[in-house]
Amino acid sequence: MGMLEKALEGGKFGVTVEMAPPKGYDFTEQLTVAELLKGKVHGVNVTDMQSACLKASSLGLCIKLKEAGLEPIVQVTGRDRSRMGIMGDMLSAAAFGIDTMLALTGDHPTVGDCKESKPVYDLDSVGILHMLTYMEATGKDCGGNDLDNVPTFYKGAAVTPVYDPLPLQINKLRQKVDAGARYIQTQGIFDIEGLKRFMDEVDKANIHTHIMAGIIPLKAAGMAKYMNENVPGIAVPQDMIDRLSAAAAEGKEKGVKGLPTQLGIEMAAEMIAKIKDEGICDGVHIMAIGAEKNVPKILEKAGITIE
Repeated sequence: MGMLEKALEGGKFGVTVEMAPPKGYDFTEQLTVAELLKGKVHGVNVTDMQSACLKASSLGLCIKLKEAGLEPIVQVTGRDRSRMGIMGDMLSAAAFGIDTMLALTGDHPTVGDCKESKPVYDLDSVGILHMLTYMEATGKDCGGNDLDNVPTFYKGAAVTPVYDPLPLQINKLRQKVDAGARYIQTQGIFDIEGLKRFMDEVDKANIHTHIMAGIIPLKAAGMAKYMNENVPGIAVPQDMIDRLSAAAAEGKEKGVKGLPTQLGIEMAAEMIAKIKDEGICDGVHIMAIGAEKNVPKILEKAGITIE
C-alpha cells in the first residue's frame, strides 16, 4: 500500500505534487528537486506527455523516483497506447513497486508539438479504469487470458470543477468512480467558494471518493491571463490578477525581482490552509509547473506536514 492510499484511506489530509519528465533522457534536475520533496508529500504525480508534448515517459521517471525513495504516481493516458500497451506498462510498473496511478484520456496530438503523431484512444480514462479493475477482480488481461501475477493499483482520475454545464462533469465523475477511481485530482482551482459549490454537488450526487483540490501557484499576472484564455477549466479571479500586477509594479519601482512569484506562493499557501482547516476536501494536488522547488515553502507557509 502506497503512502497516498494510506493517507487518504486513513482519513489524513493527502498532499501530492505534479512533476514533468524532461524533453530528453537526463533526469538529474527532476531527481534533485525530488530530494527536496522527501517527507513533504505523499506522492509525486509524473505527467504522461502533458498537453501532447513529447517528453520522456511517465513510467521512466517514476522508476527513477521509486529508486530514489519517493512515492511515484504513474500517469496513463489513452492517447498514445492501445489497451495492450497500457496493460503492459502497468504490469511493468508493478514490477518496480509502483502501485498508484492516475488515468487520463489525454490531449489530442494536434495541440502538442508532434502534430503528425497518430492518436490511439483505444480507451479513454473510464475505459482504462474499467480494464484495470477487471484485471484486479478476475486475474485476467485485456483479452480475457489468465495472468501469472496480478497486481493491484490505487487508481485515480481527474475532474474539472469549473465546467459548464456542471452536471455533465458530475456524471463523468460518477463514471470514473464506478469504474474504480478511489481518488480524484482536480484541475487548478482559484476560487474557494466555487470549490465548495462543486463539493456540494458531488455530495448531492451521492458520489463517494477522495477529492484533492488542484493548486497552481501563480508566477505573474500574464501567466494567469494566459491560462484564463487558453486552458480549459481554469478561471483565475480578476482580484488575483490585479494583486499580481500590483506586485510586479511594486517590484519594478523598488528594483526588487520576484515579488509576483512570492505573492503566488503566499496565495497558494492561503488556499491550501483554508481547504484543510475547513475540511473542504480530502487533500491538495500542487501543480507548480517547473517550480517544484517552491513546494516545500508553500507547504511550510500553509502549515502542512504529512502524516
